[in-house]
Amino acid sequence: MGLYAKHVLPHIINLAMQNKDATRLRGDWIPQARGAVLEIGVGSGLNLPFYSSKAQTVFAVEPSIELQKMARKREPLRHIKVEFLSQSAEDALPLPDESIDTIVMTWTLCSIPDAPRALAQMKRVLKADGRLLFIEHGRSPHANVAAWQDRLTPVWKKIGGGCHLNRKIDELLLTAGFAIGELKTDYLPGPRPMTYTYQGFARRACLPL
Repeated sequence: MGLYAKHVLPHIINLAMQNKDATRLRGDWIPQARGAVLEIGVGSGLNLPFYSSKAQTVFAVEPSIELQKMARKREPLRHIKVEFLSQSAEDALPLPDESIDTIVMTWTLCSIPDAPRALAQMKRVLKADGRLLFIEHGRSPHANVAAWQDRLTPVWKKIGGGCHLNRKIDELLLTAGFAIGELKTDYLPGPRPMTYTYQGFARRACLPL
């Protein structure tokens, strides 16, 4: 890992993800998490203050030690235990099958190199009646914007920690065996190739929503 990726990029990510629109969406979705929570890509911990008393333990997956250091300084509610997992989301999670009530994934799926493999791990640990809450940016349905996303992604990945602008989030979830219970899509303020946003929740497809 180079100096940029290890020491500079974490601070850029931390600052960029504190904008008011991202904060508003966190406030809409994170309080819905309950029970045993798996957060994929906890980053600098910006979601942690939004967990409500319905959450008990947060297993926080984050491979970046620098981002973990920032996250440890953010305090969730006192009764919530946070256990950091220093690994990639693609690696086998040290959690039993069907042990997680809620998975939280915010602006993360774009940067996981092997997204289907990571989603398979999430599906394995999610309880039959559990929910995956997601806020992600990805591929626009508008052809001109999507074309720019395809052009920009090879360069954007290099400066943005592997971030893909052109992943179709709903298709990734469906292909991985999730059923989407709610989905809202729209552009957030800012350049359209970077701001088309998917938000909602999904469950394992074996159960009715």
